[in-house]
Amino acid sequence: MQSKRRKPGSSFRMHLRAALALVIAASCLDAVHAQGYPERPVRFVVGLSPGGGVDFVARVLAQKLTEGWSRQVVVENRPGANQIIATELVAKSKPDGYTVLIVNPAYTINPTFYRKLPYDALSDFDPVALLAQYPFLLVVHPSVPARLVKELIAVARARPGDLSYASSGNGSTPHLGMELFNSMASVRMVHVPYKGAGPASADLVAGHVQVMLINLSPVRAMIKAGRLRALAVAGSARSRALPDVPTASESGLPGFNLFGWYGMVLPAGTPRTVRGKLHADVIKALRTDEVRERLSVENTEPVGNTPEEFTDFLRKEIATFAAVIRRTGVKAD
Repeated sequence: MQSKRRKPGSSFRMHLRAALALVIAASCLDAVHAQGYPERPVRFVVGLSPGGGVDFVARVLAQKLTEGWSRQVVVENRPGANQIIATELVAKSKPDGYTVLIVNPAYTINPTFYRKLPYDALSDFDPVALLAQYPFLLVVHPSVPARLVKELIAVARARPGDLSYASSGNGSTPHLGMELFNSMASVRMVHVPYKGAGPASADLVAGHVQVMLINLSPVRAMIKAGRLRALAVAGSARSRALPDVPTASESGLPGFNLFGWYGMVLPAGTPRTVRGKLHADVIKALRTDEVRERLSVENTEPVGNTPEEFTDFLRKEIATFAAVIRRTGVKAD
């Protein structure tokens, strides 16, 4: 018998129906993932020690989301290797929305600063949102005879190599920022890296180091008590939290602008609806008066953009810090 011939285009329609069926099945599965999310505790992984700004923001959001979800959000500090340990941990975690990485500018510095990383900052993660931004402060120990940036520059030029500056880690934003400061001011201050802003600021207060770029959060009480002195805001405008502190440009170093930020990413491949649920709830938390007030007290402004906007932001930050690294010649130790 002669076999029946398929009508022209029937094969294409069969493949199309099969493809549509797969898309529908994947969408249904994706929806199932998000329907009960979160059904168990969620981890917020932080690549620095407790006490710094990124840890503070992570805990503020963890508390608010715990209240809204009735599920515990636990902040897990995994310091080390300029946050590479924590970042790799999350990159290799199951992409189910239960392991979240809270990032800061080190996330966009490392791709240029290190020759090889155990992850790709763009392809191995799904960005969720830029959470908040803040201006850096240039602070000194009271033993430094300077109340303006130009006076600090004069001291550093008169005593080359005698002053040391702390950072939250080799290759961190405070590290690159101070190397940019050295370059722009034609001075030489010695870098002393720490595993986070908490231990760095503690040694600054103790006088073991003399200078640091840092967010207000870890040093606010010390500035108020006179145990540290704020010389300038490393930004284009004065801070609402410290209106009497001039900008670096006003204080003696025109064009020295440096801001910090906090963001949230997930392992690549996390179901879109899970990421969407997390994003929606994080944005809702950032818009509450309680969270906004807690962040503003620490000189931090909430942002809360879209995943697509945050992706573009990360690409631009990587390019910006690559340019700073080229200019200063900073290398990993």
